[in-house]
Amino acid sequence: MSKKDLKNRKTLLYTIKKLSKLAKDFSTKKNNEKIFVCKKCGKANHLEDLKKNLFICSQCSSYFPLTGIDRFDMLLDKGYRVIDYNSKKTNPINFPNYRNKKEDEKTEAVKIARGKILGNSVLVASLINTYMLGSLGTYVGEEITKMIEEAEKKQLPIVIISLSGGARMQEGIFSLMQMAKISSALYSFGEKGGLYISLLTNPTMGGVSASFAAQGDYNIGEPGALIGFAGPRVIKETLREKIPDNFQKAENLENFGFLDMIIERKNQREIIGKILRMHRSKYGRL
Repeated sequence: MSKKDLKNRKTLLYTIKKLSKLAKDFSTKKNNEKIFVCKKCGKANHLEDLKKNLFICSQCSSYFPLTGIDRFDMLLDKGYRVIDYNSKKTNPINFPNYRNKKEDEKTEAVKIARGKILGNSVLVASLINTYMLGSLGTYVGEEITKMIEEAEKKQLPIVIISLSGGARMQEGIFSLMQMAKISSALYSFGEKGGLYISLLTNPTMGGVSASFAAQGDYNIGEPGALIGFAGPRVIKETLREKIPDNFQKAENLENFGFLDMIIERKNQREIIGKILRMHRSKYGRL
């Protein structure tokens, strides 16, 4: 091994150790208070301070991922209801050690709520990264499809908040089929006048970005969100070329017309509420 290769290896090992430490410390408890460490700048943020700041780092303004409930609290009027359609949680290809019964009973990678945004009735689905990075599996696909079908029947608009690493490899072709199933439901929904607002957050990758996340009547991004199919590291290694720093970032995608707009968290409730109001009754679809 050459000196250059040895140096590169040491640098890589140091980076891996640093990232592992950040991941371990990301959600720790100190003096009975939960601390979140920013992956970008390394600053420790207290949970209460993060909540007041809409889960945005006070040092570098990076966006922390949100759970479904945090999303609903931020976006919806008080009095919303979290719902589910009792879809089955299966292991379709018998992937070893895939399903954790205790964990699966509590959650999966999507939360759905029925409520209002500034008085406008809506159904909202939020993918969450705490369960297998919000990956798209049969349960997620079935729940979102049923939500779309309910919205079509009751003539309600929908909002889908994407945060995902893509299709779930532990379910093989069954996870990929969810892309087609959700897209088909969205087509029927749109043909009957349904309004669909897609909010793409960091990260929105793989099969999710290649299907329903990009199919909104309005495609909205969060600042700095990584959005694409294959990740920048994979593309760089495949092409063996240097890629731009803003590659696959929301701001760059907006410039190329992939996104209609980018909205900061503090403004999302107001702007999405206005879009819903604008499309009510004779002023537009629905």
